[in-house]
Amino acid sequence: MTFRSGIVAVVGRPNVGKSTLVNALVGQKVAIVSDKPQTTRRGLHAVLTTDEAQAVFTDTPGFHKPRTELGARLNEVVGDSVEGVDAILHVVDATAGIGRGDAFVYEARVRRHRCPKVCVVNKVDVIGNRRVVPQLAEAAEIGAYDEIVPVSAKTGTGIDHLRALVLGLLPEGPALYPSDTLTDQPLDVRLAEIVREKALQVTRQEVPHSISVTVEELEADDGLTSVHASLIVERDSQKGIVIGKGGQTLRTIGARAREEMQLILGTKVFLDLRVKVVKEWQRDPKALERLGY
Repeated sequence: MTFRSGIVAVVGRPNVGKSTLVNALVGQKVAIVSDKPQTTRRGLHAVLTTDEAQAVFTDTPGFHKPRTELGARLNEVVGDSVEGVDAILHVVDATAGIGRGDAFVYEARVRRHRCPKVCVVNKVDVIGNRRVVPQLAEAAEIGAYDEIVPVSAKTGTGIDHLRALVLGLLPEGPALYPSDTLTDQPLDVRLAEIVREKALQVTRQEVPHSISVTVEELEADDGLTSVHASLIVERDSQKGIVIGKGGQTLRTIGARAREEMQLILGTKVFLDLRVKVVKEWQRDPKALERLGY
């Protein structure tokens, strides 16, 4: 039996649903998701393995015009992720209208690659059936795609078709990862991202963009995993918001994160969260290096 394998880059502008799509394609939550632009800050590999094929999806940050050093580095991650891949999924948002931002991504990160290119028109569950065809036509005007596929990553509409299409595009070759691998993301990074996702859920305005999370210490002993993590913000005022009145916001973040960590780890979790201020870390190259960007 012929086996197919390859790397599939998932790209698009911010907030089009790339991470939700990756999770839907592999059938499990690998990438954190939120309604905030620039939720994804690190390229990660999510692995889908079947009896006939293995697709390694590279979830990437939203490609945008950067305003900070962090933004410039995130764009570099997107650039690196599309080099030498076997297929590209360019995700666009049917609800926001398909236009200049999507064309910018296509020209900068998709056009020049010779591998198969699929335009994924996401969030069709929101717009209604009558508006799907016009949105597909708008997507076709962006560039020369091999396929244009309407989906809803949230509800699962079209996901089975897209998954089968992607696996069929991959070249023949052996598996790139062991069959039981779900992601190559290190455990400490995955746990840190869970904390950041929960922080994004309960904070507003500029605060979510200013939050980074690092796991300082990780210990497993007799059915209990101890996680000591720091939430990094840029200003003292943000620290107060993340902690909340009487520490309530930080406790909410911790409770939600601990629940998800226990599902992943299969153990009870002791989670210790601290909030630290690193002034203007998004614009400080040295701080970005320390935080792993």
